[in-house]
Amino acid sequence: MRTPTHQRPFILGVAGGTGSGKTTVSRRIHEALGGSHIAYLQHDSYYYDHSHMSPEERAAYNYDHPDSLDTDLLISHVHALLKWQPVDVPVYDFASHTRQEETIQVNPASIILLEGILIFVEPRLRELMDLRIYVDTDADIRFIRRLHRDVNERGRTLESVVNQYLTTVRPMHLEFVEPSKRYANVIIPEGGGNRVAMEMIVSRLLAVIGAT
Repeated sequence: MRTPTHQRPFILGVAGGTGSGKTTVSRRIHEALGGSHIAYLQHDSYYYDHSHMSPEERAAYNYDHPDSLDTDLLISHVHALLKWQPVDVPVYDFASHTRQEETIQVNPASIILLEGILIFVEPRLRELMDLRIYVDTDADIRFIRRLHRDVNERGRTLESVVNQYLTTVRPMHLEFVEPSKRYANVIIPEGGGNRVAMEMIVSRLLAVIGAT
């Protein structure tokens, strides 16, 4: 572990609507820089546990509102990483909408990478970031990607995905996610497929690593 006098880690935030490609952007950054240089935290890991609810209640819950996420815990983990201390990140099961008993340890690193649709909404979290990136993708493309993911990876039905999108995902995107774009320092059209933007971001982060 680094000493407390070591330079403060650089905090990068990657936001964007559901299916925008923010996870692809984050993973490509992670691959380009190497895992030892990045502490990667996904806001999705911090959903509250809903094991006390019935399956029907879980299915109807609004998972796209900021109150559905334990952002206080995420912020506390960021502060710990800033002190070069490891953190135990929750493991969330999207099929059952519950937190698992196990956790995943994330070790401190020169760059703290935060990813999620709502990470720019909370001022306390947003103000910790040194660079804020918003991945901007057309709504129809985002919906198709979400549909494919939820059906193939999370065991959802076509009907349930469409219903959730219309009742909570789209309204919450318009109320919270899209307005948070104004806090971004960089907006990336096309996500990880934007080669020029990715090269610029990776170059900036490599400079950060070289300075630590």
